Amino acid sequence: MKPIISRRHLLIAGAATATGAAALKWKRLTEPDISQPLLDLGERLNMSAQRLALRDRPLAHEYRLDQLSIDHPSNGGFGARYVDPDPGYDRMAAERFRSWRLRIDGLVRRPIAASLEDLRRMPARTQITMHSCDEGWSAIGQWTGVPMAWLLERLELMPRARFVVFYCMDRITGQQVYGSLDLLDAFHPQTILAHGFNGQALPVRHGAPLRLRMELQIGYKQLKHIDRISVVDSLAAIGAGRGGLFEDNGYQWYAGL
Repeated sequence: MKPIISRRHLLIAGAATATGAAALKWKRLTEPDISQPLLDLGERLNMSAQRLALRDRPLAHEYRLDQLSIDHPSNGGFGARYVDPDPGYDRMAAERFRSWRLRIDGLVRRPIAASLEDLRRMPARTQITMHSCDEGWSAIGQWTGVPMAWLLERLELMPRARFVVFYCMDRITGQQVYGSLDLLDAFHPQTILAHGFNGQALPVRHGAPLRLRMELQIGYKQLKHIDRISVVDSLAAIGAGRGGLFEDNGYQWYAGL
């Protein structure tokens, strides 16, 4: 059984977060030529400390069914005023995503195009976890989906594989939403491609037909409406080279709790 993250783990990880927070108070941070390097430094310190704390691959805390939140908010995704769906999304949703396919390509020897039914027939993991939003709220929900580790093993990664990039069907100001994980986080036992929520099919507002759940990182890394995944050796040539649309616009790539 995997260990649960302890208070000691959180204290170790929190040390780097505090360092980053202290940097934010430095008056010169507002100068454009130094702000991003300082934020990047804080991210690297945070990531190093958390990876040390999580070296034994502990699990995020899992809850009981009677602890599910009565209302689980949905942030971003379709319905948010700044998010536009793929033009064909409403049609696919109306037909319950029968024509939708998840494409997985890149540095894999066995690329696939899987239907939602294909994914539902694959081995599944169900976990009841707390979603922590970067806006400050949290909620407990039950997620069911295909473990990324199981899927990547069957696709047979090539030796140069380093990152997994997720492409979504929503756009913000015309730009496709995308994000990424390294293989360490992609292979974590609680990293799943969720197609179910609270015992039902994943609803549109929570990311149908498929969303990422990576329980050791905060809300904006839990990408919704995924329809393509690509395994790559570098993030440098994708978007602005920072690993995701949010990251291209100032968010940090590593969003560990």
